[in-house]
Amino acid sequence: LPSMLMFGVILASSGLLLMIERGILAQVGPPPLHPPAGLSRRDGRDSTAELELEVLRDTRNRTIRALCGQRSMPRSVWELPPGQRRTVLRHLLVSDKYRFLYCYVPKVACSNWKRILKVLDGALESVDVQGKMDHKSDLVFLGDMKPEEISYRLKHYYKFIFVRNPMERLLSAYRNKFGEIKEYQQKYGVEIVRRYRKNGGNSAGDDVSFSEFLQYLLDEDVERMNEHWMPIYNLCQPCAVRYDFIGSYERLHADANHVLEHIQSPSFVRFPERQAWYKPVTAETLHYYLCNTQRRLIKELLPKYILDFSLFAYPLPNITSEFCRQ
Repeated sequence: LPSMLMFGVILASSGLLLMIERGILAQVGPPPLHPPAGLSRRDGRDSTAELELEVLRDTRNRTIRALCGQRSMPRSVWELPPGQRRTVLRHLLVSDKYRFLYCYVPKVACSNWKRILKVLDGALESVDVQGKMDHKSDLVFLGDMKPEEISYRLKHYYKFIFVRNPMERLLSAYRNKFGEIKEYQQKYGVEIVRRYRKNGGNSAGDDVSFSEFLQYLLDEDVERMNEHWMPIYNLCQPCAVRYDFIGSYERLHADANHVLEHIQSPSFVRFPERQAWYKPVTAETLHYYLCNTQRRLIKELLPKYILDFSLFAYPLPNITSEFCRQ
């Protein structure tokens, strides 16, 4: 259903693919909306940012309501096919003490959120504790519970998710997994090079190009993708799970503080600062990679991630010749 829906979204707008090709959508922001009632412009410095944030959230909410309101869309996790249901339930982390569900998305600060869950549960002393993050132990996954326990929590708990620009997330996954993690180089890198490069049989998988990675994604079944590059829609199913809050990587600390305040976490629990060794994907870095990649690859890959772009109000990448010459 999601695969058919992706193509339906594209075909429903007859000019979308042409606009993608010409880069027309690349700089299109959310549609202009009247500010919601009660939004006051206290001063010229803060009111613009507040208004932009309100417009962004309103755009996301309207888009999700419109899409998820279609008859064919699932209304609950129990209406999902078994494979899709397993995926979302094993990405929903549970805090019974603070009554919330968090759908973790790899490459969207999920390690830090897992640290917070462990601190809230008493399994970790502080979010600043150094060491390799264990992504399984001391965490409670909704998928490990009984059906009636799952239904209760989905109905009564506060539910949130954090999202990120799809292409930026893919680039982050590529640089991390194929540039630093030997396990991924051996498991995926060797196969990617063998499949897409002539005489690539001797590669150790640590030299995968970004273009080869995108070609691999283009040929992959979305439902069978690794979680680090599976679309957010497929990981968290925002139609089957009605999230109360959608935070963004671009406003990570402000949105994280909003969630922590809402769940009434202890005052000593704060969202961790970025590690000194971490090298973020900048706009310039993304620009460089996209502009040095075949446009055909990017245009053909966009339909697989079109729901992440549209539902979460991210502009499509600008890969026009004019922009890339800058």
